[in-house]
Amino acid sequence: MNALTNTSKRSRRALAFACTIAVFAWAAAAVAETGLQTQEGGSGAPTAVRTFVWIQDPWTGGTVLTSYLEPDQALWDANQIRDYEAALQAEYPPPLGLLLINDLNIQVPIYNGTEEHILDRGAGRIKGMAKMNEDGNLGISAHRDSFFRGLKDIQQGTVILVQSAFGVEEYAVADINIVPKEDASVLAPVDRKTLTLVTCYPFYHVGAAPQRFIVTALPTANPVE
Repeated sequence: MNALTNTSKRSRRALAFACTIAVFAWAAAAVAETGLQTQEGGSGAPTAVRTFVWIQDPWTGGTVLTSYLEPDQALWDANQIRDYEAALQAEYPPPLGLLLINDLNIQVPIYNGTEEHILDRGAGRIKGMAKMNEDGNLGISAHRDSFFRGLKDIQQGTVILVQSAFGVEEYAVADINIVPKEDASVLAPVDRKTLTLVTCYPFYHVGAAPQRFIVTALPTANPVE
């Protein structure tokens, strides 16, 4: 009986070890390259594509593997959809982080800079403003006719998550303003940790937009795990 029990125990341990190895192998495959995608959904639910990426802090070299859902393009301009698909074919440095606004179905990688080709692919950190996870004013911009079109429905109190190589920080919207495009005061340095989202306005304006839509968010006291 003891021999049978020991054999059964060894079999269970072997099975557990095999499962652990299988999970480790899958994780290793996932981290091996940026851009690995998996599909989610079942039982008639719409299929969602999740992209796995390394996010990296270029100033410290810190990295972490994360993932985000591919964007819902229902509100996007047709030209911006084409630009996004073209941008996916180009080589880019790893993103600095992710911006998530779950209430608005926004999940977007954050790259360093706001050049047109960067904003075709995701959101951009405004250079000269605070770095990721740094005290001060962190400015993030994206196109009004793609990733940030959902900001039209944002409200005071809306929760915004920013993931970087250092972890996840939670913010809540404190203020929403519309300013002339020449007004750079919203990008000025501040003493406390602040998140500023910037996009063109009006959201459905044809041609060069004359204004900017500004969302100011402040850290919450809620820990993020």
